[in-house]
Amino acid sequence: MRENLSSMSSQNMALPDCMKPSDLSAEKRGIKRKNWRNRIRFLWTNSSKSILHPMKNKSYRPSVDDVNQWAQSLDKLLGHKYGKAAFHIFLKSEFCEENVEFWTACENFKSLTSQKALTSKANRIYEEFIKSEAPKEINLDFNTRNAIEQCLHAPTATSFHAAQKKVYSLMENNSYPRFIHSDLYKELCAVASGNSKLIKC
Repeated sequence: MRENLSSMSSQNMALPDCMKPSDLSAEKRGIKRKNWRNRIRFLWTNSSKSILHPMKNKSYRPSVDDVNQWAQSLDKLLGHKYGKAAFHIFLKSEFCEENVEFWTACENFKSLTSQKALTSKANRIYEEFIKSEAPKEINLDFNTRNAIEQCLHAPTATSFHAAQKKVYSLMENNSYPRFIHSDLYKELCAVASGNSKLIKC
């Protein structure tokens, strides 16, 4: 199931803008685990209020095959609506959900066609993720940050390409392997195969 990840270490890997699990007390780790369990239950159960729910009156769980494919690559994980939602839950538990949120914002940005929409969205992304002391500031080097600032007056679909690539690489090499080796992912596998009481707890 995770053949191409067999060479990855299951140990915690350093991530500059995430808090490592070892930094959390046992009590906080317990709270963190309870929080993602609650979020998974909400994601999987029938709720018309869930923005992730495709049908108001029908519950949905990813299949075993879906969940197994998430372990094949970060692309497959982010390309699946529920996989990305689960990864967001995991990143939130590590206090670095801004990475996948920025990546998603960049994907949405690239789909825009009018210059007015590009400019408006580019400035929102800059204010939220790029500028110093932004509410969800991501970890970027000076040159990448400066290049973005220089093109805000006339952004193009590729204005955030370098920054998005750096954040993707950060997730791929750090957060993603930890997610695949996490208790959260194991729980997702169990839920998908029907071997978990998660939904009832």
